[in-house]
Amino acid sequence: MLKMAFAGFRHGHIYDFYKMALANEETQIVGAFEQDSATRADVEKALGVNFTYSTYEELLSDNNVDCVVIGDYFAIRGSRAIAALKAGKHVFADKPLCTLRSELDEIEALSKKNDLKVGCMLDLRYFPFVPYVRELLTSGKLGDVRTIYFGGQHPLMYGTRASWYFEEGKHGGVINDIAIHGIDLIHHITGGLEPTRTLGARTWNGYAEAEPHFKDCGHFMLEMTGGAGLLADVSYSSPNSIGYWVPHYWRFTICAAKGTVEFGVNLKEVRIALDGREGVEYIIPPPVDTGNCLSVFLKELAGEKTDIDTEIVIKSSRNTLLIQEAADNG
Repeated sequence: MLKMAFAGFRHGHIYDFYKMALANEETQIVGAFEQDSATRADVEKALGVNFTYSTYEELLSDNNVDCVVIGDYFAIRGSRAIAALKAGKHVFADKPLCTLRSELDEIEALSKKNDLKVGCMLDLRYFPFVPYVRELLTSGKLGDVRTIYFGGQHPLMYGTRASWYFEEGKHGGVINDIAIHGIDLIHHITGGLEPTRTLGARTWNGYAEAEPHFKDCGHFMLEMTGGAGLLADVSYSSPNSIGYWVPHYWRFTICAAKGTVEFGVNLKEVRIALDGREGVEYIIPPPVDTGNCLSVFLKELAGEKTDIDTEIVIKSSRNTLLIQEAADNG
C-alpha cells in the first residue's frame, strides 16, 4: 500500500489524480496541504479533502508518508520535489515537474542517490489510439520517420483559468507547460525519437491583452534523432467558446518513408495513407486497457518494467525545458 500525501491543488489536473488515488486499492491518501486559503476552501468543497498539514515542512516530517503528490503552481514544483526527495519520499507531480533545468538536475541526482522514483502526469500516453499507432511506427510498416507536426492549442480562458498563471514568475513558459505532452508522446510512439537540436523557438503574447507580459503563444522547430524534423504549435489560441473540442487539439501528423499517419484526441479514427495505395484508410483502434499514469507509477515502484519511468520523465522534462530556454533566449 503506497501512502500518499498531496501538496498543492492549484491546477485542475491534480483533482483527477486525487480521484484516481482515492479509487485505487493500492494507494492510501494519508494527508494534504495547500498554502492558498481560497484554493483550500474550493478543494474542500469540490473533493472533500481533509487538509491535515498546516505547513509543507509538517507534511515532509510525517514518517507515514511514502510519496508526495505535487499539484502547486508551476514555478514552486521543482523546490517542492527537491525537498520531498531530500526527505526520503517518492514524488509524483502534475506536469510540468519543474520550470528550471537546474532544479531538474537536482531532482535527477537526488532520485538516483536516494533510490527514489519520480512520476509525472503525462496522460496523453493513455489514449486508446496510442498502442495502435506505436505498433504501426515501431514495426517498420511506415519506414523511417521523416517529418512530424503536432498541434496542442488550448483555450486561454482568461478570467476563469487560475489567476496565478498570469502572475510573473509562477508559470514558467507556454512551451514547458504544454509541449511536454507532445515531446513525451513522440518519444513513446516512435520507439525513442527525441530532439537533438532546437532550430527555432518563439513565444509571444497574442491573446492575453490584459497581461502583456504573459507569452501565451508558442511555436518551435526541432531536428530529431536520425535527422527527422518536427514542427509544433502549443499556443493558448483555441476559441474559449469551444474549449478543448476543436479537431486540432492534440492532433499529430507523422510522415515516414512509406506513408503518413494522422491521429488525435478528438479524432475517432487513425488515418493512414500508404505509398502505393489509393485513398486513405480510416482505422478505429480496438479497445485496449492502457492503464493510467498512477497504475504505471505503481508498477515502477514494484520493480516492474514500464513504458514510462523516472528516467523517461526526467528525459521528457529536460528536452522540453531546453526548447523553452531557446525561446526565452530569443
